[in-house]
Formats: sequence, C-alpha cells, structure tokens
Amino acid sequence: MKTHFLRITVCLLLQAAVWLPTFSQTQHLLPADQEIPLEYGAERLGKRTDAAMQKFRDNRLGAFIHWGLYAIPGGEWKGKVYPGAAEWLKSWAEVPANEWMELMKQWNPQNFDAKAWARMARKMGVKYVKITTKHHEGFCLWPSQYSEYTVAQTPYKKDILGELVKAYNDEGIDVHFYFSVMDWSHPDYRYDIRSEEDEAAFRRFLEFTDNQLKELASRYPTVKDFWFDGTWDASIKKNGWWTAHVEKMLKEMLPGVTVNSRLRADDYGKRHFDSNGHLMGDYESGYERRLPDPVKDLKVTRWDWEACMTVPENQWGYHKDWSLSYVKTPLEVLERIVHAVSMGGNMVVNFGPQPDGDFRREEKELAAFIGRWMDKYGECIYGCDYAGWEKQDWGYYTRKGDDVYMVVFNPPYSGRLVVKTPPETVLQEAVLTNGGGKVKVTETARHEYNVDMPARNPGEPFVIKLKVGKTTGGTDKYREALT
Repeated sequence: MKTHFLRITVCLLLQAAVWLPTFSQTQHLLPADQEIPLEYGAERLGKRTDAAMQKFRDNRLGAFIHWGLYAIPGGEWKGKVYPGAAEWLKSWAEVPANEWMELMKQWNPQNFDAKAWARMARKMGVKYVKITTKHHEGFCLWPSQYSEYTVAQTPYKKDILGELVKAYNDEGIDVHFYFSVMDWSHPDYRYDIRSEEDEAAFRRFLEFTDNQLKELASRYPTVKDFWFDGTWDASIKKNGWWTAHVEKMLKEMLPGVTVNSRLRADDYGKRHFDSNGHLMGDYESGYERRLPDPVKDLKVTRWDWEACMTVPENQWGYHKDWSLSYVKTPLEVLERIVHAVSMGGNMVVNFGPQPDGDFRREEKELAAFIGRWMDKYGECIYGCDYAGWEKQDWGYYTRKGDDVYMVVFNPPYSGRLVVKTPPETVLQEAVLTNGGGKVKVTETARHEYNVDMPARNPGEPFVIKLKVGKTTGGTDKYREALT
C-alpha cells in the first residue's frame, strides 16, 4: 500500500513539474535521505572519469550524418514541397510504410565515396562522426539480418555503414552510431501501451530492437558511442527497465562505450534525468538546435553534455530547398562550437548528404571554413573545458589545465578587451596564438585588466592565450568605496 501511494504521489509531482523549463529540474535535487528509491534511475552521480569518457570529452568537435531514404524525395512528395524536416517527410505527407519503402528501389548512390567523406571530416577538424544507422523510417544502412529494409535489398547492395566505419577510423576519427528506437516500418511498434495486445506486440518489438543493437555492437566493435533517438513515446516511458537494460547490455559488449541520456527513462517514465534529478546515461543530449545560456545555465558544467545543430534551421536530412528556413553562416556555426566548449560541452555539426552520395556545395564550403579556423586555433577547442571566468561581451573563454584562452568574436571599438579574473588569480601575460606575439596587459582594478587588441586586426575570430598566477598575499593596493 505504501509503495502504491508513493508511486501515485511521485507521478502527481512529476506531472505538476512538466511546465518547468528543461534542465531546471536539477536545481531541485532532493536531499540524499529523501530521495525516491529507483530501480532504473541514474547508475552514477557525477561525471565518468575513465579514459574512454575523457576521450569523448577531449574530442569536443563532431559531425552528424543524417542519411536515409528521405534523401531521395528531398522534402517533396507527389509534387508538394514540405518545409518541415526532410527526414520526417513520411509523416508530413502521411505516406504508408509499404509505399515509402518503395524508395529502396531507387537507393543507388553512385557518387558515394566513404574515403572522401572521411577526408572532408578530417580536414574540417572533427574528432568524431555520428552516423544514422537507422532513422525513424526503419531503413538500415547496414545489412541487418533482422529486417528486410536494408541496403542489402537495394540496387547499391553494399554495406554503407561498414564502409564509413573503416574510412573514418582510418583517418583517426571516432565513429558514433545514431539509432532510432521508434521505427515506423515495424508492425509491432506502439506509441502507447493500452491493451494486452499492445503489450505483447511491443515486447516483440523490444526483442527485435535488442537484436539489432547486438548486431551493430558485434559487427562494428570499434564504435565508441550509441546516440539514441525516438524514445519520447509513452510506450518507451512505460518500459524504463528496457532502457536501463540496453545501456547495461551495450556496455558489457563494448567496454568504454558511451550512451546518451536520450535513451533513458526511469521507473516513473522520467527521461534524461531521473525522478531524483540525476542524469541518466553518460552525457546529456537534450541540447538540439540550441545552446545553454553562457551566464545562467552554468549548472551544465556539473555533468558532460553535447549539443547538436543543423545548418538550415529545420533540416537534418537532405532537403532540396534550403531557402525554406534560415541557413546559418559558417561564422555562426563556428561561434556555436566555441560557445559549447566554453561551457564544458561538445558540439556536433550536421550534414545531410544528397541521394547520390555527395554533399551539397554549401556543406563542403562550411567544412572547409571550419577546418581552416581549427587548423589555426584548434588548441582552444580540443581538450578544453569551462574556465569559470566571468563572461565578457567580446567572446568566450575556454581552459586547458593552466592555460586560459580568450576567443574573440566581437572586438570592441576601444581596442581594449576587458578581463575579470577570479579571486586570487593574477593575469601575468597575454600571447596571440597561431604564431602571434605578446599583447599588452594593463591592470585597471582589483581582478580586472585590459588586454590590448593585436596591432593588426586578424579579420576573423582570433585567440589569445593567457598566462595566470596566484596572488602572493601581499598588501592590497585597492580600497573598497565607502558609501
């Protein structure tokens, strides 16, 4: 009876909290002695500290590949163009699964070159790539023995996923697998469980999904991460035990593998964060097409997190018409990358290959732009973290050990970059990276400095490395104002 009452109380509390902004729940952690007993909640408190997780963290910059049958119609169905996300076209246009899967007969990407994809990623400076092994439509980029909807049943026939894993690994790039649990092609998938028939069907579906995940893990053992999607339906939330089981299963099969928070639901259907406010999975993957506020949301530094972003605002998969939504400039994409790292997160930039297997011109230009900048200034990104210094309008701070980097996007007219250091921290020297020399540092107040702009404006976001020390405890030459 007590357990039943507790479950009802918790459910009511969780329903009452749904209006709260995402991620604010962690500000209301229960005292340890008041936490709710959970069988399927967070498996740890705090960040993972093993070498595999540190590698994930140090990589910082990744790329996303959204490629599937949806690339063929490219947002258009029977003469009508849909402005929504191209990978959701089956849903927007209400296309029956059997009709949608007829697109497999056209899947023959003659310009696909896995090695060229991998070279582009390396030159861009990305350290890992997430690949859509199977999106919501159910089409698999590998020859799964558990589905008829795979590349093996297309004119192309070859294992695209296998080609990509090898090509990226050969270039020194880690491979992560995107996997959609929701599967529009499978007759046993249910959005909710409302009957014994639904329960039996969904049990079969979960077994099918287990088999596909085991197949991926055993067939491609160099995979470093599983990034789950399509886990928001009531059917998944009512089977939190399964999400915990999948995480455990993958980690037993692939020691060191990471799993995103989007997979998980706890005993009460709470996702990402369990009912006690603790992160489930290894990193938070709730930041999609947005970023945390650099001043207000400092709580994200308590755990690992990853943001992912599109270039056209609405599109992950290939869409013929990018003019239907705002398209970010390469400079805007770069700033989002730096923004994420400055708050201790990773950034993954999305690409939606064309049906012929090539990338559109704008994506190639974007990759080249980011790559040129990373080649000059990447030391302020790779292996860097949140610096803990007060945000300034000129740009962002990142930190690697004792080195603090200023990444300047908005040079002030004054020619002076204001730096406010934490207590007991002294700014000793400022040096331009990318072969530049020292720039002048002037102390202006207690823990406040002006750092000069370089003599010649670089004409692009630039980086200054700061050498800092600790105060020696001598006489403070500044006095507080008497008011």
